[in-house]
Amino acid sequence: MSFHDRQMRGAVAYQAGKAAESSVAARYVDLGHDLQALRWRGKGGEVDLIVKDGATWIFVEVKAARDHARAAERITPRQVQRVQTAALQYLAQHSDEAFPDMRFDAALVDRQGRVQVYENAFM
Repeated sequence: MSFHDRQMRGAVAYQAGKAAESSVAARYVDLGHDLQALRWRGKGGEVDLIVKDGATWIFVEVKAARDHARAAERITPRQVQRVQTAALQYLAQHSDEAFPDMRFDAALVDRQGRVQVYENAFM
């Protein structure tokens, strides 16, 4: 595979990831959640989507693949740790609560754009 092919493949994957994140964000907003951030980056990692449901902060890892099973396989323990670390950094900057209510969801998007959300996926 040439450098140009790798570049094009990377660009397509990036755009597919952004589209998946936008689709998931729209789903949470449709459910009445307040969108706080997309692709928030801290020193320890990135959170794809941050929303609030009342007093509950929801940190969402979005994965897109051919099917939901393959998308789920792409969530590694190391990635979970980075998301959790970034979430704590985000809360340190955006919440005055000592122990804010929070959860970590996984949102899987298949090739057809179907979204499957697993609440509290990192427990």
